[in-house]
Amino acid sequence: MISFSKNNKGSILIMAIVFTAVFVITAGGLVGLALSQNKLGLKKIAWQRSLEIAEAGINYYRWHLAHDPTDYQDGTESPGPYVHDYNDPYGSKIGEFSLTITPPGNCTTAVEIKSTGYTVDEPNTRRTIRAQYALPSLAEFAFLTNSNVWFGEDEELHGPVHSNGGIRQDGENDGIMTSAKETYVCGIEHGCNNETKPGIWGDGELQVLWDYPVPLIDFNSITSDLVQLKSEAQSSGIYFGPSGLGYHLVLKSDGSIDAYRVDQLMPNVSAYDGDGWITESLDIQTETFLGNYVLPSDCATVFVEDDVWVEGVVNDDAVSIVSAVFPDVPSTNSSIIINGNLTYQNKNDQTSLALIAQKDVLIPLYAAPDDLQVDSVLLAQKGRTIRHYFSSAYSPYNIRNDIELYGSIITNESWTWTWVDGNGTVVSGYRNTETIYDPSLKYNPPPGFPTESEFDFIKWEEVTNN
Repeated sequence: MISFSKNNKGSILIMAIVFTAVFVITAGGLVGLALSQNKLGLKKIAWQRSLEIAEAGINYYRWHLAHDPTDYQDGTESPGPYVHDYNDPYGSKIGEFSLTITPPGNCTTAVEIKSTGYTVDEPNTRRTIRAQYALPSLAEFAFLTNSNVWFGEDEELHGPVHSNGGIRQDGENDGIMTSAKETYVCGIEHGCNNETKPGIWGDGELQVLWDYPVPLIDFNSITSDLVQLKSEAQSSGIYFGPSGLGYHLVLKSDGSIDAYRVDQLMPNVSAYDGDGWITESLDIQTETFLGNYVLPSDCATVFVEDDVWVEGVVNDDAVSIVSAVFPDVPSTNSSIIINGNLTYQNKNDQTSLALIAQKDVLIPLYAAPDDLQVDSVLLAQKGRTIRHYFSSAYSPYNIRNDIELYGSIITNESWTWTWVDGNGTVVSGYRNTETIYDPSLKYNPPPGFPTESEFDFIKWEEVTNN
């Protein structure tokens, strides 16, 4: 028989209390750990879900811009941020996203969308996404035309090329070349005898980059709004009204323009303009200095309601020089004449020049140099970008050496800087031509330059500091 003393009973009680305390503490710790892990798990879920909600905000406003590309206030006509509920598939609210929209700045088509997402259960657990979408301009093409075109063996093209007509390609291209035609009739102006040819054909290399037929590009939808550009120039740019013969503008490296009124042209010469023989003069004989005009901003429109001769140096500015006469009657449509070298002082994303002509963009017989450099995007809305055919009667000015264009050519009708005979010998214009694509023009075009209607995604990032 076992017996316990009073002392033994006390020792057992103390041990029971100790073990109970240890158990309680351990159990409490385990419960606390479980609660902590559960809380951490909920925070991780909220952290992930907040990102998904923020992404939903980006997708929502992308959808909004697709339906209203110029609304940067979420349909409210008031400044943001704009807060929207985020519901689960059953319609129950589980979170919110808050949007801040930054509209395009000067000479950029990029819209910035900043979206912050959070859940109802963890409103302080937030994640923010910043995305940019931009409308591509038509300057995304190195060359774009609405007509048939022939690139000779001495012509080099760098960048994407598209024609709504057929293309004879005997030169060099290192970008995608597309035609809207499966076949077309090649005429004598392109060295054929009204023969049926593939949409793109010729002796050019890298034919793996040729693609036809592709969808047509509607030239009626890509023209600039000339009336709007006139209004912008009158309110915040530089405007020159009708003068009779036109104006001569010399761009200066200090961001200003020397302006002259053209008083008299040199005697007319005979030229072929692609449709027939004409008698004209594109060279200035006398002019009157009007003054020096400082560009009012680094993204400026200069509108000339007359013909305009242009040359000079573009500083770190984005400039559109527009030539148009109103009312818009074909017989009085105006043109732009490239009177000499047009160069960028610095080739960067901030510097661009557009020559937007109601009719033609032209190179004259005498004024332009033997080696011509043009840094610009050229847009002939209703006519051509062309140097007319001048016969040997005007030698040595009828044939020039080299022309290099850094930018883009967009022309409604036919284009050429060079005329050749049946043997491929240059008989008028520039012996060697090179077009170099300026990729910065795609999303940073000069003011008023036409853009496409659908936004491209260009940037996505998570912002760590909200």
